[in-house]
Amino acid sequence: MKALPLKVPGFRLNNDVLIPAVGLGVYQMPNDAYTVKAVYHALKCGYRHVDTAMIYRNEESVGKAIAASLIPRDQIFVTTKLWNSDHGYDQTIRAFNESLKRLGLEYIDLYLIHWPVQGKRKDSWRALETLYSEGRCKAIGVSNYMEVHLRELLGHCRIIPAVNQIELHPYIFHSRFQTVEFCRENGIIPVAYSPLTKGEKLNEPVLLKLASKYEKSTAGILLRWALQQGFAVIPKSSVFSRIEDNLRVFDFSISESDMQLLSNLDENLVTGWDPDGTP
Repeated sequence: MKALPLKVPGFRLNNDVLIPAVGLGVYQMPNDAYTVKAVYHALKCGYRHVDTAMIYRNEESVGKAIAASLIPRDQIFVTTKLWNSDHGYDQTIRAFNESLKRLGLEYIDLYLIHWPVQGKRKDSWRALETLYSEGRCKAIGVSNYMEVHLRELLGHCRIIPAVNQIELHPYIFHSRFQTVEFCRENGIIPVAYSPLTKGEKLNEPVLLKLASKYEKSTAGILLRWALQQGFAVIPKSSVFSRIEDNLRVFDFSISESDMQLLSNLDENLVTGWDPDGTP
């Protein structure tokens, strides 16, 4: 079995903060001892980015794993998110403080608006700008924002979002291409959630063929495709062997022709929420 990388490379955000290129997603992982062990295992394997959210209800477990790891705080990148019911300026500040308390941390590395909730998202972003200006989070961004939402945000914000976290993989690439290009044009790093299609496509013939060619798992092919597109990725797994495998993506490259082959697999596959059509 090949060794894990000693250090995970990263992408430089528009405020010069470094976001690790691969992080551990913890969506649908319970707030219990096993999640603590899974996050702890990931950190000991070399992960330095953990992506959680208020609505995941497991911030406590993430915080416990970080504390147990004894890794210096400034070497771990923590993302959490504002939920829909907490929008508004004062509510956002309150929700941030509650997340911080559950995590047991003094600051958050990246705080995101989880969803472009209509009506209050401008006030919520203003609160994120306050938190950033106070140094309580190192970077701020959004999630599930399509181009229309980003254009609205850039029309009134003082601070451009550092990232936009959206579902991205070859099976939805062209459908999201305009949003991805808009992010690139404005210095916003796309962060791919559900980069493994929630497992729906891992046994597809094209992926199996490429996995054999590059001597990698099909998950590794999907993650490497995303990294070469310039996306940070947050694959979710609570299985220790898969957590390890998802980090073995820095010792090979996919050829230009195979990258194109993968990019052309688009079938507008949305495995989670679909923000298209959200006003």
